[in-house]
Amino acid sequence: MTPEPVVIVHPDKQSLADAAAARLVTALLDAQARSDEAQIALTGGSLGSEIIASLTRVPGRHAVDWQRVRVWWGDERYLPTGDPDRNDTQNDEAGLTELGLDQAKVHRVQGPDQSDSAEASAAAYAATLRQYGHGDFDVIVLGMGPDGHVASLFPHHEAQRVTDAIAVAVHDSPKPPPDRVSLTFECLARSREIWFLVAGADKAEAVAAALDPSSDRWDVPASAPKGAEATRWLIDTAAASRLP
Repeated sequence: MTPEPVVIVHPDKQSLADAAAARLVTALLDAQARSDEAQIALTGGSLGSEIIASLTRVPGRHAVDWQRVRVWWGDERYLPTGDPDRNDTQNDEAGLTELGLDQAKVHRVQGPDQSDSAEASAAAYAATLRQYGHGDFDVIVLGMGPDGHVASLFPHHEAQRVTDAIAVAVHDSPKPPPDRVSLTFECLARSREIWFLVAGADKAEAVAAALDPSSDRWDVPASAPKGAEATRWLIDTAAASRLP
């Protein structure tokens, strides 16, 4: 049995990002105390990048051995390397490249400039995960859309049905761009901790639905991912406004 989700409400988006960054430093230190490397999967979007910006300002970040951190992404838009709409590009610009990471341990999803298809990129990403990460993470950081989608797993989308893979190609995404690569639900479940970072009143209804035990992942994908040791919903007051 996985523990019940824990909800932590912060006053606003900035305080949420700052607190999450400080929490992430502690999680990375704990992970490095357990094993040689800490394994983390990041997310894009404004809040996913804001936590990176906050991370560059956390005093305790210097205690982390960033050469022993292996970085992945929960999903990526199938766009060329350096495209401003890619999650990794947004994270880089927010300060990821300033942390002192070993770039050989920063695993990016191939775009159309490096692969023939989203399927090929998904297969390559899965192979790299099996080689270096074994599909297991210390922390997966996830955002959530107003429709309740998580990573690039959207409501009523066939990509949800893939159960025999680590990563899946996503086509006809209801949110542009149409082609993406995403970790599957089964891969997301192989994390010690899963953190949802959610801010804004436009996400409030989806937050309430995702935390409703009666919700089904087909309708509300964000209701499905659970960490083996902890699932944390780090949200701001606006996003929490529809909770009981």
